[in-house]
Amino acid sequence: MSQTPTTPSTIIDLIKISKTYHPDIQALADISLHVCQGEIIFLTGASGAGKTTLRRLISRIEKPTKGMIEVAGLDLAKLPRNKIHLLRRKVGTAYQDFKLLSDRTVADNIAIAMEVMYRPSSYIEHRTRTLLDQLDLVKKYSTRAGDLSRGEQQRVAIARAVANNPEIVLADEPTGNLDAETTARVMALFHQLNRQGTTLLIATHDRTLFEGTSHRVIELRFGKIRSAANESPENSDELIGELEEDLISQESEQ
Repeated sequence: MSQTPTTPSTIIDLIKISKTYHPDIQALADISLHVCQGEIIFLTGASGAGKTTLRRLISRIEKPTKGMIEVAGLDLAKLPRNKIHLLRRKVGTAYQDFKLLSDRTVADNIAIAMEVMYRPSSYIEHRTRTLLDQLDLVKKYSTRAGDLSRGEQQRVAIARAVANNPEIVLADEPTGNLDAETTARVMALFHQLNRQGTTLLIATHDRTLFEGTSHRVIELRFGKIRSAANESPENSDELIGELEEDLISQESEQ
């Protein structure tokens, strides 16, 4: 007897969301978006199209002017300030401007995300070193974040965002300062997380990240959504595939 395939549950639900800034700047207009658990979605659009605003609404850094947002089963309009930590545990954010503690080491910046979750110190060190290895930053373990290049800072911000294996990762231009090989490392890490069940929402101007894939691409234009078609893959896809094979081998050995 054949089994009926299960339908993935919605993990991010935006219903008729609008966001207006004083005095009358409309960043988002009547946006509806339903993201299923385990999806990878790419957000594209020109600067000022609303990508960062959408990310800030999903993470409850800001509130919409109107509309309803549910994230990982939480109605954000009804979530009191003293419960926002419940959302932070479910959502990891890699910021475009990194938001690192410049006077602390690379390891400290990654560890802080796990320390607030009361992870054991042995787990924190192992997870930190694993992420740094995957992102080619092992030699920077004890380096102050302020002494890193922008590309290195970007990778540290990504490592911090994913350190706790959150249900959702929001990444704002995660490869904007990276070369093709390092971009492939980041995307291989994202795909590894996705295989483990993480949902990813990636805002990017880099079409090579999604061209030739089956992932949903959402284009924001003047604060409104329209879908964009995928195109043929570029050479970076080969690098991503090779790195994914390495990561799968690591998983099977553990």
